[in-house]
Amino acid sequence: MLEPAYQADVVIVGAGVAGLSAAHRLNSAGVTTVVLEAAPYVGGRMTTEKIDGFRLDRIGQLLSTSYPELRLTPGLDVLALRPFAPGVLVHADGRTHRAGEPAGGARGALDAARAFVSPPRRPRQAVQAGAPPVSRAFPPLGGALDQARLAAALGRIATVPVERLLARPERPAGRALAARGMPARTVEGFLRPLLAALLCDPDLTTSSRCADLALRAFAAGRLCLPEGGADTLPELLAAALPPGTVRTGVRVTSVSTTSVTTAEHGELRCRAVLVATDAHAAAELLPGLRVPPFHPVTVVHHTADEAPSAEAALLLDADRRGPVAHTAVISQVDPSRAPAGRALISSTILGAPPADADRTVRAHLATLYGTATHRWELLAIHHTPAAVPAMPPPHDLRRQVRLLAGLYVCGDHRDTSTVQGALHSGRRAAAALLTDLGVTPAAATAPLSTPTAA
Repeated sequence: MLEPAYQADVVIVGAGVAGLSAAHRLNSAGVTTVVLEAAPYVGGRMTTEKIDGFRLDRIGQLLSTSYPELRLTPGLDVLALRPFAPGVLVHADGRTHRAGEPAGGARGALDAARAFVSPPRRPRQAVQAGAPPVSRAFPPLGGALDQARLAAALGRIATVPVERLLARPERPAGRALAARGMPARTVEGFLRPLLAALLCDPDLTTSSRCADLALRAFAAGRLCLPEGGADTLPELLAAALPPGTVRTGVRVTSVSTTSVTTAEHGELRCRAVLVATDAHAAAELLPGLRVPPFHPVTVVHHTADEAPSAEAALLLDADRRGPVAHTAVISQVDPSRAPAGRALISSTILGAPPADADRTVRAHLATLYGTATHRWELLAIHHTPAAVPAMPPPHDLRRQVRLLAGLYVCGDHRDTSTVQGALHSGRRAAAALLTDLGVTPAAATAPLSTPTAA
């Protein structure tokens, strides 16, 4: 395909997961591709800081084992996912409750009800660590019948076709929750804090359709993290591309349908350009491109001699009496993220950090975990003002990736604001490119109609 006048068939601007995903699909179809990244590393917002043997994610977005693109994207076949314990822990009215384990059908609902009546034994390590009691009584979240209904509802939504979810009336997620027929205590004690964590949206202004997709992904799989840190995912994608494909430290200043201009190396000619940066950078290169509002996220990382909990579970704060929306002992989920003998506790604030953040967060964590935190060591505070693109209604889940023949755009701002959405938008952009170039992929891939989980 390569003509003498062109230095590459396609130039991709941005080495985030969307651009790297597109590069894999183009390369597998025989299209020569160059990926240019202004930063000295790949991954965009999926970055991990290394400090004294700890691996600290800057944003810490939650993944799900049910994300289809984690299985369908070339280069991710060796990705190791570390799942959280099923469901979540919810701190409400001074106690910690387990919730959110889906059950299927009447038998599943009955089993769920029995489980709430007969609480399991607490792990000895959790007792020794001073963790708050894990309750199965659920007074703030509803009784056994309410919890069985919730488990059955999660079991149903896990199998509902995506098309049916997208056909529901669209409104802000917070308003939609009140119309779902669940008890108010279940909504406020479980659904609201869970969706806030999944969407990075404390006010639940997100489209109810996107919220339903997030609940579907939660119910159909397990919350998880990439082993070794968030940057493992983009680094695996980059390493699996042909040598020389990805070039970091190259800043693109302008684009056209047949070339890109860089600050360091002048013009690079090509047959098509794909802009795969974040929304703000994309709008600078593509004037007129709509930039969505963003949700800010702050992640606070602490280490301790002993883990405050023995469970590899996500802990949500339903009381909202402090800055932390959710927290987890990350070293219990993924031991590779902390040195041997040390615990890594990562806590997420959905917004800017408060004044005197370390002291304020420690005090809140002491309540959530039911243990003293004054000896914990602060490792880092990462605040990202533009962490996650907002998805208020009406939200187009399939925003155009083809701007005109020869010029394309992808990223989580074109799909859902998740890793799944970023990967899927890269796949859609690659498919549009191949169609316009008249190229038939050498190997068949999953159809583009594959449903996207949020």
